Amino acid sequence: MSVKKQVGILCHLTSLPEPHIGNEGAIRFLKLLEQMGVSVWQMLPLHPPDPHGSPYASSSAFACWDNFLPIIEKNITESEVNEFCKEQHDWIEDYALFQVLKERFNGDPWIEWPEACRTRTNLELDKNEMMRFREICTQQARFNRAWKRLRESASSMDIRLYGDLPFFVSHDSADVWAAPHRFHLDEFGHPTHVSGVPPDYFSETGQRWGTPLYKWEVHKDEAFSWWKRRIERMFELFDLVRIDHFRAFDAAWSIPADHSTAEHGIWEKGPGDDLLKILMDISPRGIIAEDLGIIPKSVENLRKQHGIPGMAVLQFANEDSGNPHSPENHRENMVVYTGTHDNDTTVGWGEKPVEEMIITAMQSPAFLCIIPLQDVLKLGSEARMNTPGTTKHNWKWEFEWDDLNSPYVEWFKETVSESRP
Repeated sequence: MSVKKQVGILCHLTSLPEPHIGNEGAIRFLKLLEQMGVSVWQMLPLHPPDPHGSPYASSSAFACWDNFLPIIEKNITESEVNEFCKEQHDWIEDYALFQVLKERFNGDPWIEWPEACRTRTNLELDKNEMMRFREICTQQARFNRAWKRLRESASSMDIRLYGDLPFFVSHDSADVWAAPHRFHLDEFGHPTHVSGVPPDYFSETGQRWGTPLYKWEVHKDEAFSWWKRRIERMFELFDLVRIDHFRAFDAAWSIPADHSTAEHGIWEKGPGDDLLKILMDISPRGIIAEDLGIIPKSVENLRKQHGIPGMAVLQFANEDSGNPHSPENHRENMVVYTGTHDNDTTVGWGEKPVEEMIITAMQSPAFLCIIPLQDVLKLGSEARMNTPGTTKHNWKWEFEWDDLNSPYVEWFKETVSESRP
């Protein structure tokens, strides 16, 4: 991949002062990025978050969180809504139905709904529920309109939007409820096996994520239509897309659902080349692999076979000559970070001269360098976005507009300018 070196900022929409979208939110932030010389804005998944605030365990793999929308700008024509619903027919109705029924049953997971609703044999809605169904569709159409405006603004400033696609989907989601045959579930809809990662030096018992595993033979029989539509939707929203937990294309850690830890799972073969060929046909130069952790050679070969850039994180660098995160092992076809949303900030991690790490990232041969906004502002652990394996105090960091008047931002702007060839 021969691409002009670019510098980007990692900052999720929820970290912007409200309203998140519109002239006072995302477009204002875009203008500040343009002034800094930044050409890529990376954010986390736009999907509705789970009760803990995580956008990686959403009720939908397609819908966007309506809380991002400003209170104003509600007006949208019926024809616009109808056109949007026609374009997005393969998910919007299932999502709206799912949300209406969620509200009918006080937020209970779909597995606890009455059988007729759980199995979709009777989905009759009353008048108020029909109005709510339409309202949900309208909210998604409004988001789509606002996002198109944002993408146009970003394009006019030569800034690319960089999104994030979680590999797995939440069990309590419209996607699993609407098509349980695509997942490893029992006859009552409960997962038989769930995802996670095995024990390692970060966790003695591994990580049990709890999301259901895919029945790949079903997806293959369907020509991977759900996955194809999912990646198409992502590229309707973004210019670049990071696929989280890329290694699951090769194999996923399968944990019996009745096990409380990830210790006794096994590696189950993933879709590999069959699915990646289809996804790469949709966007041959827009996909980036999250390939962090202990990655076997088979995963690396799969990524290289398709020319997909991987990631390097400077916080993971050390003196090990074979460490792919160490600067001497960086290469052009990768994205380099100081840290990610799952890391502590660089100051909190213990690197006081954060400027040196930012400069190292910018000097890397990697075609794209991404710096979390917290590192630009030299913030400590109080600004950490997420601590994996925990559910409290995550996804809450938010900056104030005045924070971007910091002298650190001016230094960053000058450093970006000096990094240009």
